[in-house]
Amino acid sequence: MGSATCYYLSKRAYKVLGLEQFDISHEFGSHAGQSRIIRKAYFEHPDYVPLLDKAYKNWNSLEQETGDELYFKTGLLYAGTSNNEMIKGIKRSAALYNIEVEKLEPTDVANRFPQFSLPGNFEVLFEPEAGFITPEKAIRLYASQAKKNGAAIHSNEKVTEWKKEGNTVVVKTDKQTYQCNKLIITAGAWAGKMIPGFSSKIKVTRQFIAWIKTRNDNQFALYNFPCWMIGDADKHGCFYGFPLLDTKKFGEPAGLKLAHHFPAQVTDPDNVNRQTTEDDLKNIKYCLDKYLPGVFDSILHTKICLYANSPDENFIIDTLPGYEENVSIACGFSGHGFKFASVVGEILADLAINGKTGHPIKFLNANRFV
Repeated sequence: MGSATCYYLSKRAYKVLGLEQFDISHEFGSHAGQSRIIRKAYFEHPDYVPLLDKAYKNWNSLEQETGDELYFKTGLLYAGTSNNEMIKGIKRSAALYNIEVEKLEPTDVANRFPQFSLPGNFEVLFEPEAGFITPEKAIRLYASQAKKNGAAIHSNEKVTEWKKEGNTVVVKTDKQTYQCNKLIITAGAWAGKMIPGFSSKIKVTRQFIAWIKTRNDNQFALYNFPCWMIGDADKHGCFYGFPLLDTKKFGEPAGLKLAHHFPAQVTDPDNVNRQTTEDDLKNIKYCLDKYLPGVFDSILHTKICLYANSPDENFIIDTLPGYEENVSIACGFSGHGFKFASVVGEILADLAINGKTGHPIKFLNANRFV
């Protein structure tokens, strides 16, 4: 969100400084791991769909501007019982906004996606325009384009405190002190530590992601296998995964990526257990045994990602209450934010410059938790 914001502000010829406590990109927050699903039939809340329309357009604009491919259209298979919240929400958003979503019969699934073994009572939907975005590459591109436009971006510089002084804001880091007219905070899992009054509103959780070796890689290759999300009847949230990606094109790690989308163990972002546990592996193997039987050969790689969960798991994008003239915030992305980075950057630029935006973000206001 921060790199996109630097890009949109620099594009409008504003003087911009971006501060990042780690590298661009890095493995300590929420964006690492090669791929992030992008989809329009948004089950979480239909009001996200107009933002997604703009996000798709903005990702395409960045591709056109840089000549780099970021969006890969693989289609997305959804599965769950008809009363599953994910399935109900997808159908609601698709109907409201006329999004193409196919209903697949069991024979269709068997013919098109024989890799899956799905219960007979599951409803299966397919969104052909969905796919994934490459997160690390997108962040690096936004940062490099912002720098080309004149922005300064400092990595490995940690903000230690900020405060309002008169009509300006003073920001202290472990290296320097800065003064600005407008401050924008996109601190991810650290938002609760950086935004006054938000420590109780942002719950950070430790999320496990695995890459496995399959017994038949060709079956799972890009464009042979879709992105997927499965709402399990016995576990909260959903399991999800991606096609097998070629490391020569997409970078490490190798293997078929999958994870469980549900807030897991609460943690401190500065003190995360990044070791793989028995429970982590058991949960992934549960999914594989149930829905992709006979596929698993071995675990190739694992990562720990952080979710910064808001109380209702919807984003918080607004000017900061009590600091409306000077400070804008974007946080609480709750594990489903990355696909929106291309539009959130534009929104935050609007908020910083004008104090408002034309994008429909009222449902993401900061005052709803007061």
